[in-house]
Amino acid sequence: MGKKRKSGATRLDEVDRTMYTTFCSGANSLSQLYTQAMNQQKLSFQAGERHGLEKGKLADLFNILFFGLLSADMEIESSRRVQVRFLTKLQPPMKVPTTSIAVPSDLTRMGLSAVVNNLIKAGNSDWHPQPFDFLIDGELVRMSLEQFLLAKGISAEKILEIEYIRAVAPRKHEEPCLHDDWVSAVNGSYPGFILTGCYDGFGSKYAKIVGILILNSKISRIWKAGGLCTHILEGHNDAITSVSVINPKVESVTNLHIATASKDQTLRLWKFDAEEPQRHPMKIRPFKILRGHTSSIQSVAAPPSGDKVCSGSWDCTINLWQANEHDTEGDLMSIKKRKVDTAAGESQSEGEALSTLVGHTQCVSSVVWPQHETIYSASWDHSIRRWDVETGKDSLNIFCGKVLNCLDVGGESSELIAAGGSDPVLRIWDPRKPGTLAPVFQFSSHTYWISACKWHNKSWFHLVSASYDGKVMLWDLRTAWPLAVIDSHSDKVLCADWWKGDSVVSGGVDSKLCIASEISVV
Repeated sequence: MGKKRKSGATRLDEVDRTMYTTFCSGANSLSQLYTQAMNQQKLSFQAGERHGLEKGKLADLFNILFFGLLSADMEIESSRRVQVRFLTKLQPPMKVPTTSIAVPSDLTRMGLSAVVNNLIKAGNSDWHPQPFDFLIDGELVRMSLEQFLLAKGISAEKILEIEYIRAVAPRKHEEPCLHDDWVSAVNGSYPGFILTGCYDGFGSKYAKIVGILILNSKISRIWKAGGLCTHILEGHNDAITSVSVINPKVESVTNLHIATASKDQTLRLWKFDAEEPQRHPMKIRPFKILRGHTSSIQSVAAPPSGDKVCSGSWDCTINLWQANEHDTEGDLMSIKKRKVDTAAGESQSEGEALSTLVGHTQCVSSVVWPQHETIYSASWDHSIRRWDVETGKDSLNIFCGKVLNCLDVGGESSELIAAGGSDPVLRIWDPRKPGTLAPVFQFSSHTYWISACKWHNKSWFHLVSASYDGKVMLWDLRTAWPLAVIDSHSDKVLCADWWKGDSVVSGGVDSKLCIASEISVV
């Protein structure tokens, strides 16, 4: 047997991976159509992340993929090949022929991505390469094909069907929006702007988005593209801890309502016209102040109907409030009308809680209201509770064993519970599974406390987490490793959310609002 020609590529190891050359593909099993080489380039991977994400910057893959045909007689380093068939739900031009082809068994997802890109390019010369991810039997591939077959006990003699999807990772990092103090809350539920809450100071404009509403401890501002400040919202006397858009599904921005929670023990409700042209900033007062908590309020959330809000506090309770601007006659018992002297001479009301949910024994750190009849809460007492709004009783009590900082509900059928707290583990529960309250998924790539988690609103599989380790991570339930690690912050990350479906926004101790965009989730 002749000596193999040496390749310039090196083998994979646990921390550093080298993009290596050569694969062959054929239109059928009898002939070899071509082989492809990729530039040898060493990628620095985060220690322990075997899937090879270069600190979340998967966009760098664009810089190392290229398409060059080698001579047909070039020998192939891999000693084994497997027959694969590529399938996808993506639309043209990203579809490739479903004919089975032979590929080296030691290909990882980087090599598989090169194969698919080259097949697409063969039918479309204008195609620009992009990274793909690969699923076998519903599981994301994070090892070589040979290793996967051995791990799953799959015969190498059968044709392996591989589904490819667009890789979920930010392709662009926008210029950070600087604040004068910690960015403690962020909400991206409305596509026209980003809502942030701060410990103190003023926010700065971000010219590439329609508008940013920036809140600080005493004054709030709305910024439009080009640096025009159109509105100033004044009211709170202490740091803002949580922000929520009330009924964000409403397409009109002419009468938008938001809720803010603060360490001053109050909630404040605001309304504004985000499209109203202003030559000079207009000062806005809250149309309602909600009082009733006896300690700092940590979280505020609104149901899909948008007629109420709920809040969690350090006083260990959850309060429900009427959020309508004009309260009905039946709500008058819980409302104290009070005239406030404002520049516009507007009336301002004070609201008392409609009801109080009692059960937690320590700070209620996070609340979500995904359905009209159900509220979920997380607490420093190590528990997650599901509350029946009508009865005021908890119908589910999950003991986590850790102080909890954040909570969200989503995923499959919007039933999965994600939570994080005083350890580096992001946990997922499925309350539909009878007889067990143990997490169904545990993701442990963070290195410090988890401060925020949020499901993608159009995907069953994807969510984002933020941590005091300064990282924001994108997750897919089909793999134990993060899809991307966003390291835009230089200090603890305090909050994170999805925005417009293809961006992740986050804020932290470094006083930055960071935006990672062009993320292909769906």
